[in-house]
Amino acid sequence: MYKNIDWHIELGKYNLFALETCEIHSSVDLLADTATIVLPATSLNKKLEIESKIARGNTVLIQAGYDNKLETEFEGFIDHINTDGGSVTIFCEDSLFLTRKPISDKQFKSTNLPELVAYVASQVGGLTTDCDFNFTYDKFVISKATGYDVLKKLQEETKANIYMKGSVLHVHPAYIEKFGEETYDFSVNIERGNLSYKKANEKKFLVEVEGIAKDGKRVTVKVGTPGGDKRSVKLYGVSSKAALTARGEEEIKRLSYDGYEGSFVGWLIPVVRPGYSCKIIDTEYPEKDGVYYVVAVTTTLSDSGGVRKIQPGKKLS
Repeated sequence: MYKNIDWHIELGKYNLFALETCEIHSSVDLLADTATIVLPATSLNKKLEIESKIARGNTVLIQAGYDNKLETEFEGFIDHINTDGGSVTIFCEDSLFLTRKPISDKQFKSTNLPELVAYVASQVGGLTTDCDFNFTYDKFVISKATGYDVLKKLQEETKANIYMKGSVLHVHPAYIEKFGEETYDFSVNIERGNLSYKKANEKKFLVEVEGIAKDGKRVTVKVGTPGGDKRSVKLYGVSSKAALTARGEEEIKRLSYDGYEGSFVGWLIPVVRPGYSCKIIDTEYPEKDGVYYVVAVTTTLSDSGGVRKIQPGKKLS
């Protein structure tokens, strides 16, 4: 449908004029958005001396669209460069790259997510925080870690939505924030799909959450339906049954809902990001229509066009 793609990519002070592919991946289940840019190893029969021009830590800007109407798809920093295999591959990370700094060792007792996030921000420097997720820990130990390491651990254990916006480090419960809304119709703007429709009552889950207290004592809670498909979550430094139950309930919400699972592919228009509400319309099966929370988007660019693979999660309505 849309083939005349335009793109603009800045790496440090340089603009790209040749591109094999560019893939941008973002997800509420992962800490940082990433971009992978693949360049041809040669241009006009000349070897690209890319590593003499750009380096780790240089800024990255990726914009794309149609007919010179460009949207910013990614902003971040170069993480590393690979020149093996006949191509040049540039791996990039969003602004959470700035938290990849060593921070001081510290042991916390009876702490919570806001306190831990504030400590990371103070150690990294230049950041403020916006955290409204009050998950508690009996004990939390930081040892020989970067700020990024700590945030990744917190994200994996609590499933919080952690991201940077400007110089503000945001930490919020999953599925709470809504960043926009768009509509997809199987007969209009879905190029292809790998979706299956399920009902919550067709598949039950039992989540076992094990907390390991600071004295080594283990506390276990079970959330969900006995006999259902089992999932296990392990948390260190947590013994509060309320906190463990809340974590289990978050996992159940993520797994159990009426609606689609899988993914579908559309074009660069409309613009959709994780955290958007996405209405899916199927004129042949209107009973399946619904609004979903977008959990992941992979955007792929090349000279042949641009597409987005969109993964809907929890059904909102």
